[in-house]
Amino acid sequence: MQDFASAGIDATIRPRSLYVTAAFLSFVFSVALWFTGHRDEGLFVGMWVPSILALGAVMLAPARR
Repeated sequence: MQDFASAGIDATIRPRSLYVTAAFLSFVFSVALWFTGHRDEGLFVGMWVPSILALGAVMLAPARR
């Protein structure tokens, strides 16, 4: 019984970590662009972070009936 519970938790953590990792990498890339003098590009890439997290929330939300 415990195996099914841990499998359910693992099945939700992996996709969630994909979106969080993508958002974090976008943030790091944005900061790198900003501090290397590409400020406009850094702002553009920085706007991806909430978009990636919102996409993850929508995709991982349970289906409503």
